[in-house]
Amino acid sequence: MSSSSHLFGAVVGTGFIAPIHIEAVRRLGRALIGVVGSTPRRGDETAERLNITRAYPTLEALLEDPMISVVHLTTPNYLHYQQCRQALAAGKHVICEKPLALTPGQTAELVRLAGKTSLVCAVNYNVRYYPLNLETRQRIADGQIGSVYHVTGSYLQDWLLYDTDFNWRVLAGEGGALRAVADIGTHWLDLITFVTGLEVESVCADLRTFLPQRRRPKGSVETFQGKLGTQRETEPVAIDTEDYGSVLLRFRGGATGCFTVSQVAAGRKNCLRYEIAGARAALAWDSENPNELWLGHRDQPNAILPRDPALLHPSVRPFTSYPGGHSEGFADTFKQLFRSIYDYIEAGDFAAPRSFPTFADGHREAVLCDAILTSHREHRWVDVGE
Repeated sequence: MSSSSHLFGAVVGTGFIAPIHIEAVRRLGRALIGVVGSTPRRGDETAERLNITRAYPTLEALLEDPMISVVHLTTPNYLHYQQCRQALAAGKHVICEKPLALTPGQTAELVRLAGKTSLVCAVNYNVRYYPLNLETRQRIADGQIGSVYHVTGSYLQDWLLYDTDFNWRVLAGEGGALRAVADIGTHWLDLITFVTGLEVESVCADLRTFLPQRRRPKGSVETFQGKLGTQRETEPVAIDTEDYGSVLLRFRGGATGCFTVSQVAAGRKNCLRYEIAGARAALAWDSENPNELWLGHRDQPNAILPRDPALLHPSVRPFTSYPGGHSEGFADTFKQLFRSIYDYIEAGDFAAPRSFPTFADGHREAVLCDAILTSHREHRWVDVGE
């Protein structure tokens, strides 16, 4: 029996993202054997549907099981802080969906607690792990585009376009004071700081709530399921989180940027884009066409780099599983992120540098969100951490 057989994981939560975690871990040949739902019944149903060995009635029961080493938290945002605290206290490695918590105070506390242990404490910024984003990072680090002048981009969705579209994320009490920025904008911000190596110094934000009232179905609604058009009895609910936001950025060192997020952009299902302009060349990528990287030049023809291991930097090749022409996408990013985490845990050298996104990255995003919200409310530039 291989040593990886002794590393067992469990998932907390049964919504949209939980089965993606489960599938990705299984594709690695790892064992994810437990699940906890919001009720024992939901946990039992998920365990039966996905062929999971153990359904625990509560998080506490899961954390008491000595067989479980790694806990995947895929629960609503407001639960992350307390659940991370509980998992760390129980000596479990943690992979938490973003955001890590709802406030910088909470995320700072989690970073402090994580620093007292040798446990792996990761945040699921999976978009980093599209191979061509890793290639972008390597090319910028190698100086191939020169100094970064500016970064532009967006993250657009349409799943909350209608007033009958509803999910817990639209409620500040469950998802946090920011919605579009915190839910998808943080993916964009994490990706850009990761691939460029730049640090956001200050922000100027403009946010909008186009639908101040939505119709909430009586009963729970899974993420994206409202788009399926099932007719249900509804009730009006006031909404105080943003549908849209645009943010100007200043990076430490002089680079600048801007990005837009929207969850009411008709036709855009899950579209993250960036364009990075450097002193020598530019790079651009689109998540809805993730297997191509645009290379922009002034004095030679522009080019398209396909996701082909034979054409990628040697450091990137381990994170692409298929040859050129065989597309890799959203689900594969989870697999590659979890590969880096589980391999790190199995290696056992917890003093080694951590290549995956950590609680410190989750804290940085919370601080950025706090600055963005302050900027919007006070109509001014805000220094990050102010």
